[in-house]
Amino acid sequence: MMQELVMAAAGAAAAAAVYAGAAARVVKQYERGVVFRFGRLRDDIRSPGFTMIVPLVDRLHKVNMQIVTMPVPAQEGITRDNVTVRVDAVVYFKVVDAADALVRVEDYKFAVSQMAQTSLRSIIGKSDLDDLLSNREKLNQGLELMLDSPAMGWGVAIDRVEIKDVSLPETMKRSMARQAEADRERRARVINADAELQASKKLAEAAGVMSDQPAALQLRLLQTVMAVSAEKNSTLVLPIPVELLRFLERATPDAASEAEPAQAQAPSPSAPVPPSLPPMPPPGPPLSEAYLRGRAAAEEAVEDLTGSSVEPTHREPDA
Repeated sequence: MMQELVMAAAGAAAAAAVYAGAAARVVKQYERGVVFRFGRLRDDIRSPGFTMIVPLVDRLHKVNMQIVTMPVPAQEGITRDNVTVRVDAVVYFKVVDAADALVRVEDYKFAVSQMAQTSLRSIIGKSDLDDLLSNREKLNQGLELMLDSPAMGWGVAIDRVEIKDVSLPETMKRSMARQAEADRERRARVINADAELQASKKLAEAAGVMSDQPAALQLRLLQTVMAVSAEKNSTLVLPIPVELLRFLERATPDAASEAEPAQAQAPSPSAPVPPSLPPMPPPGPPLSEAYLRGRAAAEEAVEDLTGSSVEPTHREPDA
């Protein structure tokens, strides 16, 4: 009798152990347990830790509550300004309601992936190329709003959406490079023109100072000579400005006073030169009376033209 009782107790213990092994479940900290009893959803969501279910009656599904990082495949589209681009992104999301994630959608990860691709294509068609390249924060927020609206019904919350890369055609890259080069060249020319304007103003001020102080021009010339001679040149070209000559002329009054009498003695180039008769012919045979009368008449005509102060000189013909 006792042996039968012991065997029965041992059998019951074994059955309890098997039942416990079949009913025992462990839910990890980052998971939540959803129980279906005869296919119907149980209201109680199993929290992390040890839990029990009814074997052959309940089915426990564990749902990961961690943030999932899902890359969005590169999508090719045409922007609003008719530029073909290829854009890829990444989506960060997590499950906030384990029951809805299992009941309302067949595969929430696949659903989020397809919705992200569709929204990315829509964003490409609504945006300009400049927005895709420089205003990505605004586009990321738009993508997040487009994904978050349907995902909330699936028990999924979109944490973040980021556009990773924007690929452009090679022709567009070359065009943008030329545009950037032209813009930099324009700015360089503007800067050079501004520098020339400032330099011209400073040179005008320096010219005003040198006009007031002529000695400054001479000092500047000496500085130029020193700068040129420091280069070990074999030939030195020394320009002498007219202002320096004038300065030296004003600095030597004795030379100017000596030059004034010389200028007074020199005949003025504008004074008229009296006409003169051709010289008398050299001595030779005696001249005729007709020639002598004609010469005397010519001398009287010259005296009438020049005045009494001009006395024509002539030589008497040799007998």
